[in-house]
Amino acid sequence: MEKNSVSNKTLAKLKYDLVRDQLITYEDLEKSEEVAIAQKQNIGQVLINKGLITEEVLLDFLASKMHIPTTTLSEYSIDEKCLKYITAAEARKYKMIPLFKIEDSLSVAMSDPFDVFAIDKIFEKIGLEIEPVIVSESSILQAIDKYYKDDSVGKISVLDGEDAYDWTEELHKAGMMTTDEHTRLLIRSILKQAMLQDIHEVIFEHGESGLAVKFRTASDVVTTGEIPGMIEAAFVSKLKVMSDLDPNVSQISQAGKLEFPIDDNIKLTASVAAFPTLEHERILMKLYKPPKKLSEYGLSQNQIEQLRKALDTPGVIPVCGASLCGKTHMIYSILQELKNPNKTYMTIESIVKYRLKGVQQSELNENIGFNLDKAMRYVEFQEPDVLYFENITTKEGLDYFSSLVFKNKTMLTEFLSDNIEDLRQKLSYPDFSTFKSVISCLIYIHGKDNVEIFTGDNLRRFIG
Repeated sequence: MEKNSVSNKTLAKLKYDLVRDQLITYEDLEKSEEVAIAQKQNIGQVLINKGLITEEVLLDFLASKMHIPTTTLSEYSIDEKCLKYITAAEARKYKMIPLFKIEDSLSVAMSDPFDVFAIDKIFEKIGLEIEPVIVSESSILQAIDKYYKDDSVGKISVLDGEDAYDWTEELHKAGMMTTDEHTRLLIRSILKQAMLQDIHEVIFEHGESGLAVKFRTASDVVTTGEIPGMIEAAFVSKLKVMSDLDPNVSQISQAGKLEFPIDDNIKLTASVAAFPTLEHERILMKLYKPPKKLSEYGLSQNQIEQLRKALDTPGVIPVCGASLCGKTHMIYSILQELKNPNKTYMTIESIVKYRLKGVQQSELNENIGFNLDKAMRYVEFQEPDVLYFENITTKEGLDYFSSLVFKNKTMLTEFLSDNIEDLRQKLSYPDFSTFKSVISCLIYIHGKDNVEIFTGDNLRRFIG
């Protein structure tokens, strides 16, 4: 049998019952625990390897204590249609494999039925009740190799299937129920669909008969459905709680932050702003995906080296483009991929979208008076080599931002422009004269895989 046949989560709760049931002695348990810790093994595997208990007896013991059935996968016919519910990566990570589905219940073979995190993750993704069956890990791994012949089997990850996913199905499933769990799943399903469709802004506002859910694209706002008025209050309250906002306050604006898992290795961040209107509140969510590699923007190696050189040179690097084109994502990608270990990096942001290793990130907080003005007043004393200021919008802010270049700082910021000609026109305004004079590299995002970089003579010809 392979290592970790029975997980520590399960045996940690039941190991002393092995002694009480006289299957092993207390002394053997203590010695086996010491070996397990020293060799970083599962205690169940140690007990089996030492010949203190057989795999069959151990599995039968767990099944009887947990009132969960056990089976032998080698003699079991798995319904291959159910493989779509759990990806190959998930099966290997959680040591589980789906067996069969009856109505809204999926039977899953597991070596660790006490792994509540794994069960919750699969439940959140597929919306079916999980009925665990205890099986040895070795037989599960053999079954995974047999049935998941390649990693494309079972691919209904939350990042796939854009056209098939519709958040209103979760609404219909929950009906008028307003439990916390149903509301949380409903919120998650809306955000899941938004991410599948590459939506960066979700709007909740009072509609004809409830709370309208709208997705903003680069050119339009699309209503995707309505949350019925009967559960509107519960939905808004839960969304506020998840975003660290006060659910009892609706007369003043509030700003918060929501972090939620969208897949095993991806955690998405959203800024949440609630604003009072005559008809209830309007809530705007801005969604942020993890930063991509610069090569995924269609940049050549030569362009990436141009960016690396610009980041090591005092000057301003504006990332320009239309609304929702991914300017902030691009800056995060630059900071993530092109850091020089001999320099210090800082950010001043409305909210921190993702933690960047080796970057000191600061989050503005109006509630305690830490606003952009105060941040600009004191950040210079921190002596960063490279500084990202999010969305400088005032002339005073731009002038201060630009002045730091003369103190050998490299500055990054976003600059909104609908197209290249709009950018040229804006940069021709007198208010931008100082800012324009210290630009060392300009990045323009035309589209998802169309990024243009201006440096040197090309930059001077472009901005004049």
